[in-house]
Amino acid sequence: VLALARLRARLFNLQSRARAWVVGRAHYDLGNDFFAAMLGEPMAYSCAYWTGADTLDAAQNAKLELVCQKLGLRPGMRLLDIGCGIGGGDIVLARDLGAEVVGIDLEAPLVERARRYVEAANLAERVSFKIVEAGPLDFPKESFDFVYSSGAFTQIEDKSGAFAEVHRVLRPGGAFMVYDWMRGPDPYSDEMLAWFELEGLTYAMETLETHGRLLREAGFARVELEDDGGWYRDRCRGELADLEGPLKPKLVELLGEQQAAHFIEDWRAMLVVLEKGELRPGRYRAVKKAG
Repeated sequence: VLALARLRARLFNLQSRARAWVVGRAHYDLGNDFFAAMLGEPMAYSCAYWTGADTLDAAQNAKLELVCQKLGLRPGMRLLDIGCGIGGGDIVLARDLGAEVVGIDLEAPLVERARRYVEAANLAERVSFKIVEAGPLDFPKESFDFVYSSGAFTQIEDKSGAFAEVHRVLRPGGAFMVYDWMRGPDPYSDEMLAWFELEGLTYAMETLETHGRLLREAGFARVELEDDGGWYRDRCRGELADLEGPLKPKLVELLGEQQAAHFIEDWRAMLVVLEKGELRPGRYRAVKKAG
């Protein structure tokens, strides 16, 4: 459920750190049971991949398998997760594929929780997390075989600069893969602006095609673009039904009546702009030229 990732302030976020911490804390403190019901077993804050899957856990695992297939991950490769949150997907990548994963995020409470999950999974030797400041990536050039992100780059205004940083830290032949919110080609409607107001977050959305152009300008090759807006629109209807139905008592218990009502209205407004095609999840993959 990529939608949950929008509730976090992520790397390069234009918001103040104080505001970002409030948003992150309010939503990550919902509890593991609540998020497990919405996210599936890995509790990975991104899309799920429903082709051929009939349960959320299966769809989340299929998403991670797709990532591994697209990236060509092999044991021992080094992966950077930008905007790692609580690190659920990173744990799966390390556990099931033997990857070495470094996750980075702005929010200390999220990174602290991620570290606890890694310790509980006995994967501290293969997965590590860093609290970072907004700005250039604090890694030497050619540090990683792959860079992956979900829900972070929609907050980045200077996408050219961010893509250049990813290109710098990738090793030749390394791949970059992102799943994130995109916008349609038309000016924002009143419904889109109303959703932004409900969100209380800054967005720097671009079209999928703009991301492709900026990736090529940053020096990437073999750029692949994929618009997934249709399937997440359908999934969002199910999420809203869950929030209005079986998950609502838990949401009210954790947030209170007023904040729970706002949370649900936010989801309802998101569905409106998804159905209009203004908000559309998208995926892109690119490779740093070898040699």
